[in-house]
Amino acid sequence: MSMRVWLDVEDLLQYGRSGVRPSGIQRLAFELYRALGEVDGNGQQIRFLRHDSTGQGFVTVPWSDLVRLFDRITATKPGVQDAAPTPTPVPARASLAWRVARGAASCLPVPVRQSLGRAVYLQRQAVRELSGAARGVLGALLRHRRRPDRGDEAGTMTGMKLEELARPGDVLAVMGSPWFCAGHDAMLRSAREDLGLRVVVMIYDIIPLRRPEWCDAVLAATFRRWFHAVVPLADVVFTISRASAEDIRAYAQGTGLKLAGPVVAVPIGTGFGAPPAVPATLDRSRLPEPGSYALFVSTIEARKNHALLFRVWRNLLESLPPGEVPTLVFAGRIGWMVADLLQQIRNSGHLDGKLLIIESPSDAELQALYEGCRFTLFPSLYEGWGLPVTESLAFGKPCLVAATTSLPEAGGKLARYFDPENVADATRMIRSAIIDKDGLRAWEAQVRQEFRPVPWTETAYAVLAAMALERAAA
Repeated sequence: MSMRVWLDVEDLLQYGRSGVRPSGIQRLAFELYRALGEVDGNGQQIRFLRHDSTGQGFVTVPWSDLVRLFDRITATKPGVQDAAPTPTPVPARASLAWRVARGAASCLPVPVRQSLGRAVYLQRQAVRELSGAARGVLGALLRHRRRPDRGDEAGTMTGMKLEELARPGDVLAVMGSPWFCAGHDAMLRSAREDLGLRVVVMIYDIIPLRRPEWCDAVLAATFRRWFHAVVPLADVVFTISRASAEDIRAYAQGTGLKLAGPVVAVPIGTGFGAPPAVPATLDRSRLPEPGSYALFVSTIEARKNHALLFRVWRNLLESLPPGEVPTLVFAGRIGWMVADLLQQIRNSGHLDGKLLIIESPSDAELQALYEGCRFTLFPSLYEGWGLPVTESLAFGKPCLVAATTSLPEAGGKLARYFDPENVADATRMIRSAIIDKDGLRAWEAQVRQEFRPVPWTETAYAVLAAMALERAAA
């Protein structure tokens, strides 16, 4: 590699400050960062950047700091089974007042409850942002008082400005989700016009643009502003699926948005690093018995279509003996626009015990859940890729998947597909997997024999190849 690649990792650092476990995007981006470092033969071509204290430029950050940060924010954290829609820890001394407030709120009309919930959510977000800003200011003051930490013999320095190190023709790569960073487009434009850098961005999906009804309104507006400002600056736009690439091209054509370069779909690595063995000390008290359940791993939000599976399981329990129906497990944090669904689940007694919510499972718990399930489900209405599908196949587990957007790319011939808008079709497919036990065992054997995981270095090489081709053409 003759070019140097500077990776903007500010969104990962923002997650570290917020204390929130990283989303799939941050996990995927981190694996790509790691793989790019692995294929960097001399250790000098791949560098990492954060935004400086002014929010108007970039400074270097060492890979070792990112590894420590990622290990901290992905560390095992206890989850809460059957959590409320807004999983806010409540101090013991406030528990009585909290229960009274929630009880009073439950008597209000749904629109009023939703408005109150949104107000609470925004207040929590504001407090979190102010806290992060305060820590950022303090950190900036402390860094200002320190001399820069000298790095390797090639002359890099931790905390050095990008303009002191970059050469024309280098690549500035945005592989995460920094659309919440104010002024990000101006920073990229300056790097492109003033420093002569090539700019590339990774777009995971454009759900906030194509299906804003499934997104938080503030997020959708923020993403739209960022997308329309940044994508025209990109010499290459990467995507994680052919479906997302087609979405971007169609959206640009329909809106008149000018693309500066090609839209390139790259292969996505399987899983997140080498999964460790499930520790013998894992507390399995909130996990179901192995072999007794079907698993849906996802944030619990409207787009993921948990409501479909709730209805399917209701149908199954009415048409099959309860002992024949596996427990349905929802494993993931609570997202937005699912308050009514969660209320229905509670009202039904969790389908008489046949539906289990495991909120915010740790990585060890997730691995144990995958290993112990009969099969997995992924009925999402819209995806940029479908990481839980490839994770399921990597664990050797059959997966029943929505036949929409990018999911057939993720599942290939080893997954089986249903219409996510059709309860009868989904019920038929899932019922067959439950009743035909010999067929399910044969399907699992096929998955274990034929699934081939994609190494993350393949993703890294594809990204670098596209960058080099664009640079040569330019």
